[in-house]
Amino acid sequence: MSELVTNADTTANPAPLGLLGFGMTTVLLNLHNAGFFALGSMVLAMGLFYGGLAQILAGLLEWKKGNTFGTTAFTSYGLFWLTLVFLIMMPKWGWAEPGSKAAMVAYLFMWGLFTFVMWIATLKHNKALQVVFFSLFILFWLLALADATGSSTVKVIAGWEGIFCGLSAVYLALAQVVNETYGRVVLPLGE
Repeated sequence: MSELVTNADTTANPAPLGLLGFGMTTVLLNLHNAGFFALGSMVLAMGLFYGGLAQILAGLLEWKKGNTFGTTAFTSYGLFWLTLVFLIMMPKWGWAEPGSKAAMVAYLFMWGLFTFVMWIATLKHNKALQVVFFSLFILFWLLALADATGSSTVKVIAGWEGIFCGLSAVYLALAQVVNETYGRVVLPLGE
């Protein structure tokens, strides 16, 4: 006689951590883009640790849960934040020349393209996640357009759109925490 043994996954959901790291850091950077304050150590530190390190950790935890989408998204965007901070800091440290305008446009465009394809994958998920990825690919392409044209108006528009994007990720994260805590839908996700 053989016994069938199954292991239940009792690990916590890492997505809220990754979404908060992404969302809060995105809001803060885009408050800068919208013209509220200069880019400084607060945004860079958030980019390194909460936007970068926390998302990478969330991505690795998603890998442990077998979630390819979560692994790819959180690890990639965590590394995006690290590269962005280093793109800003390497010239200041004398390690490399600043990226050209064309290089930054290509960088932002490619992140937008990646995000567009990830958005297509969200069409199998809830509406809240779809909003995060849709607004993020728009943000990347607005920032690429702002760099390509040198338009401060487009950059401010991108900033406001980025604030929306970041807040949508914060909502999604906190809704998951609240809903899991109460064991029912308190904050809707558009399932």
